Amino acid sequence: MRSTHEESRGALQDALRATLMEATGREVRENPVRPGSGGPAGNALLTAWTALVLLALSAAELLTLFDVRGLITWHVALGALLVPPALMKTASTGWRMVRYYAGETSYRQAGPPPLVLRLLGPLVVASTLGLLGTGVLLVLLGEDRSRQSLLTMAGLRVDWVSVHQGFFAVWAVAAGLHVLGRLVPALRATVLRAPVLPGSVAVVPGRWARILWMVVMVAVAAALAVALVHADGSWAT
Repeated sequence: MRSTHEESRGALQDALRATLMEATGREVRENPVRPGSGGPAGNALLTAWTALVLLALSAAELLTLFDVRGLITWHVALGALLVPPALMKTASTGWRMVRYYAGETSYRQAGPPPLVLRLLGPLVVASTLGLLGTGVLLVLLGEDRSRQSLLTMAGLRVDWVSVHQGFFAVWAVAAGLHVLGRLVPALRATVLRAPVLPGSVAVVPGRWARILWMVVMVAVAAALAVALVHADGSWAT
């Protein structure tokens, strides 16, 4: 009989293998197509397109860190632009999870993500929302209030700026691993327009509804960016 240690090691190896196979596109999860919204296939497309928007904006936002003080207006604007797509991606993946655990047939057929990505997901969501939420709060509070001490831990003074930086550190690791696991499947489903199932067509119902959601997301993001850039000038040099 195999020992508990061997069983655990085998389970871990299987989980890592499943994650690697999906991350590299060598295994493709089945996303059934349904009339109307497209079902799991439509949900996967909306999530993938939103994720690519998030990736592009995140990359631009990271570039502002090379001179965050000099590029503070861009830093705030890009951070604001990130909020709606982050919320939409959270909502679309949350909807898929709810439908799966509610026992909806097509979502049960699609199945859950690989275990590693499933465990990483909550950390990605929490760190992303924490990072963006504290970023918005910093703008609304202004620099002076943001740098006021909240508490002292182990001799270190904690303020809202350090909380924001802490969320960034966690997000950088979690989101980086998430991108490695999701980039190829997202590109395959969107840019490469690969069929959602072997032998099926690449067209998934609900295209105009997905476009409408993306347009609304962009409009809200633009409005939020304008509002936050003009909310407080105390961070500008």
